[in-house]
Amino acid sequence: MVHGDFMHGANYRTGNGQPYTRKEYIKGKPQIKIAKFASGKRGDYDYCVQLLVNEKVQIRHMAIESTRLAANKPVEKVAGETGFFSFLRVYPHVLLRENKMIATAGADRLQEGMRRAFGKAVSLAVRVRAGQCIMEIHVKKEHLDIAKKSLREACIKLPATPKIKVISLK
Repeated sequence: MVHGDFMHGANYRTGNGQPYTRKEYIKGKPQIKIAKFASGKRGDYDYCVQLLVNEKVQIRHMAIESTRLAANKPVEKVAGETGFFSFLRVYPHVLLRENKMIATAGADRLQEGMRRAFGKAVSLAVRVRAGQCIMEIHVKKEHLDIAKKSLREACIKLPATPKIKVISLK
């Protein structure tokens, strides 16, 4: 890792090795950024619009939260707070660690550092399989198009290529 590459999403996109989830061994663990997993009102809806990921990838909790916000906002504007129900189908369990190197004057040569050092916990992530559902929005028939459009636009925030699937509930 060159000294300018700290905390780039690209460094964490692929999940190499075993996922690390043992939080009891780590002091100062990162706080989860996802505000809520379900929003809107549970009820009787016509359609379920799902956001699927086409590849095996690791998604950080910031990306999940911004996707959730971007997907819910337009639907909430049109359908109102009780006209839809959306929820996240993933939870970030994996702890991402980083062995920080010195980035001061004189540290211009590539640092070797300690091999396979444990590192500090910097972020949380979720590992998803190809074809796994990340979030879904339940809507009535008249709001189907806005739900599809909002999920398509929210996909930009994800590190993977998405697919949108509509399931009829009736």
